[in-house]
Order: sequence, then structure tokens, then C-alpha cells
Amino acid sequence: MAGPSDDSKIKLIAQNRKARHDYTVEDTVEAGLVLTGTEVKSCRAGKVSLTDAYAIVQEGEAWLLQCHINPYSHGNTQNHDPLRPRKLLLHRSEIERLGAKVSQEGRTLVPLKLYFKHGIAKAEIAIAKGKKTYDKRESMAKRDAERSMQRELGRRR
Repeated sequence: MAGPSDDSKIKLIAQNRKARHDYTVEDTVEAGLVLTGTEVKSCRAGKVSLTDAYAIVQEGEAWLLQCHINPYSHGNTQNHDPLRPRKLLLHRSEIERLGAKVSQEGRTLVPLKLYFKHGIAKAEIAIAKGKKTYDKRESMAKRDAERSMQRELGRRR
């Protein structure tokens, strides 16, 4: 029986657009996110920033660090710390695999986006390797060449 697509049940909270510019993404993993009540309300309002965020594997657990979630505007004394470490929910085998990949030289865990999937907070985490300046210029030149090629094809039609 055909139902609504999975994409319609995903609400994007925040996206790290600069990550694909600064890093070469090798692999991505979807992880659950442990949040408090005021953090969830703030996320639903879209008050999240992933610009400096990264993830680590420490003592068999995965953590999201430096992810800024603004304090909830109608919160009280129970409001959360905006930069507190947040636990990522992954299977043990996934955590071990991520830990092994990150231990290789030059690799890191970068959050690409945060979203609600069926009402549950999720994070898309990427195993990434930092780009050098010349790599960034090369990828920008390649993207510009593809755009101009598409533009020319459009004109000919």
C-alpha cells in the first residue's frame, strides 16, 4: 500500500552548509540525539547553529560538541546550557567503526544537518577529511565549469 513518502515526515532544523566546502565527506551516519525538553522546543523553533560543531567518540560513546541551541525563550530556571555536550545514539558497532575511522590521520566527525524524523531528533554525522585551500579552489572551479556548461546547453535548446 502506497503511503506518504519518508521525505514528507522530515523537518529540517539546521544545516551545516560550510561543512561540504571545508571537508571532503567520505561517509554519513544517521544518529539519534539526546535532548532536554527546552532544547526540543528551541529546535522546533529553529534556533540551532552547527557552524563550529563536531562529534567525538569517547569511552565507547559518541558526543556532539559545540552545537549551539539557543535557550528556550519561554523557559524558566530549568533552561539548558546552549553549548552543553549532547549524546549521540548509535549502535555499538557503528560507534566502534566511527572511532576506528576517526583515528586515521586527518579525519573528523562533522554534523551535516539536524532534523526531526517522525518527531524524533536526528543528526546526520559525516566522516570527513579536511580540504586544503587548493582543493577548495579546485572544487569551486569544477562547479563553475559545470554551471557554465549547463547554461550553454540551455541556450542551445
